[in-house]
Amino acid sequence: MKKMALVLIAAMLTITMLAGCGSNNNANNGANTGTNTPGETAGNTGGEKLSGTLKVLTHRTDFISDGTMDKYVKKFQETYPDAKVEFEGLTNYATDILTRMTTGETGDVLMIPPSIASSEYSKYFEPLPDTMFENVYFPDQAAFEGKRYGISSGVNTSGLVYNKAAFKKAGIDKAPTTLDELYADAQKLKDAGIIPLYMNYGAQWPMGSWGDGSAFYVAGQPDLTSKMAADNAPFQLDNAWGTLLTIARTFVEKGWVENDLNTNNWEMSKGELAAGKAGMYFLGNWVIPQLVTAGASSDDIGFVPLPYDNSGKYNAPLGSDYLVAVSKNSKNKELATAWVDFFVKESGYVADSGFMPIDKSQKAETPQLSEFQAANPTFIEGLPNDPKFSEIANKAQIGIGSGNYIQDLVTAKDLKAGFDTLNKKWAEAKKALGY
Repeated sequence: MKKMALVLIAAMLTITMLAGCGSNNNANNGANTGTNTPGETAGNTGGEKLSGTLKVLTHRTDFISDGTMDKYVKKFQETYPDAKVEFEGLTNYATDILTRMTTGETGDVLMIPPSIASSEYSKYFEPLPDTMFENVYFPDQAAFEGKRYGISSGVNTSGLVYNKAAFKKAGIDKAPTTLDELYADAQKLKDAGIIPLYMNYGAQWPMGSWGDGSAFYVAGQPDLTSKMAADNAPFQLDNAWGTLLTIARTFVEKGWVENDLNTNNWEMSKGELAAGKAGMYFLGNWVIPQLVTAGASSDDIGFVPLPYDNSGKYNAPLGSDYLVAVSKNSKNKELATAWVDFFVKESGYVADSGFMPIDKSQKAETPQLSEFQAANPTFIEGLPNDPKFSEIANKAQIGIGSGNYIQDLVTAKDLKAGFDTLNKKWAEAKKALGY
């Protein structure tokens, strides 16, 4: 999911980001099942002694089906020859994994869902060794009370991923740099018989881009979740939520998105955009390698910040993709810890996914990220979700990270009424929790 040289980003970072994490202390959270300590495992000390079979739950169903995950296992077995790794892909991971967590069917390794409050982490995940976090981005994104429960699987940003050939066919010679240009380009694409923007409404999870996935950087507030936790009515027309949802609703109302909103066409949409039958996504750079796999020429895929107003100067996120964790229910925590460390640093997953490396000393190099950086966005590295924010959202049954409530807002008859409903639920949840 991404690529290109971001040599200047390290100097631009002044904050830290997180998708929603946490956990409690546990008397057994340092327990292991073999002879090596977690620190030794992460450093590959005595790796050949570890053995057994791991079950890994993942959202990357494509990497399972195309054999990419098997490639990682073979490389892992060079250090751990007696290890076996099995994968289970969840097509609607953000929602499905929550059900698994209630039943305890979480395998040995899993991605942490962003809706889990930090106070809940120790119930589900095993602490990872500090040695795993040296010189990496977002080391404390999944930290709670001095323990770290998840490590980033890759660094990414978000914006408009577009097909240059589709733009050319529609008579568009450059990517939009203002909101007015974005709207004008969308109409030109529609007039040319091209789906202007594939929203993937039916897949649900991509809808987060129009809400909790983007509000913090559009607002220019890395601590937005803390501010929301202190606010009885955080959803407003005149703040970042209103800005993003108004754009999304305009695209739907003008017919600038796919005709079939309710069907999950995620896999099909990649082929549509790769072939130039669709013009744009509003997603992260992680999707770029998937478009190339779907048949696009890398030269035809561009990537720029979302022009969410007409200022010409925009913020963009610098954030973590899913955080990888060891399941509290794992029977082989040492081997699972070794897999996590290998997976994020050595397997090739970061490059194959188009991410920027989590290791600060490494640099990604793709033309798409070069184009993105040339637009000179202000990178906002979000802070970890305030635990109160996650608790309030969960109590209010607002599906942060799932995209379901964004679906409702995008197609609601009245956006203000939709916000009013959310604010009522939010305020009631705050009161019930004593916040």
